[in-house]
Amino acid sequence: MQEEPIGAGTFSRASSAVEDARDQAQALREVLFIYPETFTFDELTRLMTVGSTQLIERDRVERAVRDLVAAGLFHPRTDDDVVRPTRAAINFSALMDV
Repeated sequence: MQEEPIGAGTFSRASSAVEDARDQAQALREVLFIYPETFTFDELTRLMTVGSTQLIERDRVERAVRDLVAAGLFHPRTDDDVVRPTRAAINFSALMDV
């Protein structure tokens, strides 16, 4: 059995983390851009994936929304499946515009 070189696989983990951060940033920008209007999760998914029907694309958006909820920037999704920014995200966005 051949040993894996030190650092092997680092690129794929790093690139996945970068892609996840980009997806989170895009989701946050899109939701804040139309605030106080809102997106449903499906609407946000269509926007971010350009209407792709591939499951992997939907998973990217699901992960981004889940991570933004965990970070306190989105409210947890409810039965209406609307993606809403938290007051912290709205205030931060306003401060960045000053």
